[in-house]
Amino acid sequence: LMEYADVYDKDRRKLGKTVLKGDKLTPGEYYLAVHVWIMNSKEQFLIQKRSSTVLYNPNKWSLTSGAAIVGEDSYGTCIREVNEELGIEPNMDCAKVMFTLERGDNFCDIWLVQQDINLNECVLQVEEVSEIRWATKKEIFKMIANGEFVPYPYIKRFFEKIS
Repeated sequence: LMEYADVYDKDRRKLGKTVLKGDKLTPGEYYLAVHVWIMNSKEQFLIQKRSSTVLYNPNKWSLTSGAAIVGEDSYGTCIREVNEELGIEPNMDCAKVMFTLERGDNFCDIWLVQQDINLNECVLQVEEVSEIRWATKKEIFKMIANGEFVPYPYIKRFFEKIS
């Protein structure tokens, strides 16, 4: 499946061109990505174990994430990625962007979705996700220390913002 992404400038304005996902951008060009943290009413986070066949961080615990496709905004990407990877509809009435990171060649919106989800209702995208579970902030930091969870550079900032 060939997917294309819109290309943005440093001010996050569309440049009117597209690029094949994964292709190198020229300096000053960006694509749009999302990280989606789903938190339940017990303040646990829905984490997912990356499949053994994914390119980056195989077999590590992480969260739902992905890049926008052509014509899609951050909101739409959030919905699509949660749907693709977990097989569920995120409750966007209880969702907000906590902050945006400029990471090399992309703008990454860090979403928080507050939603209680029955894990048995999730349908995992096996190419991407091998397992899911709820974890507390404390468990996530322990998993990072043990090398089991992707060490997102913004994670302390994220948890400070929600506490």
